[in-house]
Amino acid sequence: MDGSCVEISVKGRVIKVPSVQIGDRTIVVAGKWPSMALVRDEDWLEGEPVNDPEACIENIIKAKLKADIFTFAQKLPNIEPNFSYYMEWDNVAAIPTTDYALWWEQRLSQVVRKNVRRAVKRGLIIREVQFNDQLLQGIVEINNETPIRQGRPFWHYGKSADVVKKDYATLLDRSEYIGAFYENELVGFIKMVYMGEIASILQVLCMNKHYDKRPANALLSRAVEICSEKGFKYLIYGKYIYGKNSDSPLTEFKRRNGFEQICLPRYYIPLNAKGRIAIKLGLHHGVKYLLPKSALDWAKKMRSTWYEKTLMTNDTNKQE
Repeated sequence: MDGSCVEISVKGRVIKVPSVQIGDRTIVVAGKWPSMALVRDEDWLEGEPVNDPEACIENIIKAKLKADIFTFAQKLPNIEPNFSYYMEWDNVAAIPTTDYALWWEQRLSQVVRKNVRRAVKRGLIIREVQFNDQLLQGIVEINNETPIRQGRPFWHYGKSADVVKKDYATLLDRSEYIGAFYENELVGFIKMVYMGEIASILQVLCMNKHYDKRPANALLSRAVEICSEKGFKYLIYGKYIYGKNSDSPLTEFKRRNGFEQICLPRYYIPLNAKGRIAIKLGLHHGVKYLLPKSALDWAKKMRSTWYEKTLMTNDTNKQE
């Protein structure tokens, strides 16, 4: 066990944060008030992120890591709480993948099945691809199609090929890329990470100009098929609901593609008085979580409008 700093990626930027190594897990500190001790790459680890929380807490305190709250969640398929610490329900978007035919016939809407067939009819080819310079060049071109995605600045827009290579070369020993090609051009891709009996989508990204061919639906279909062929129990794609945003376009996209919400225990363990106060006041989710949903929706709408006016205009001027 030692205290040091490690690099983590936050919203597409690499930053250094305080850390401590405890066994084969790295605990890092993020946030300011309250500061949170987190398991590094928790979502991408094989097995449970923390098996002995008591020992982990003891070592965090011994290492004098400056954190107010220690948090971790259980992973699928362990949905029943294993510990007596204060917990709240977290969630993931998941598809049971033991039977591809069942997902196709009973979990997908007729519209999505039609979209997958439409992708083939309109000339898309979906196939697994190796991680190499050709794939990276295609990813760079997709990243640079637009500076705004989902109403906010796109983290990977404008990055150099070397930076993109570093970003996408993580976890390669247990990752798989699936590409969507139109006339030999990469127009979309999925990166899946394998974690024991579960596969998890790290990123799905497609070119907006090829939306009419429905590459995202076709890529997801192939991802579920691969998981079924390889015997994975679930395919995860992030959370089903982020914060209070239960009616977001992303949640609707997941629902239409057969994902369901599965709740998992997430523990919040105060490490000092500040941590106890923060949990009591609900500040461990951030100040914006305390705002009413109507205020958050209004702020998001204003933010999207401002980004459209500034970033898109700047991008157009650069191209001219």
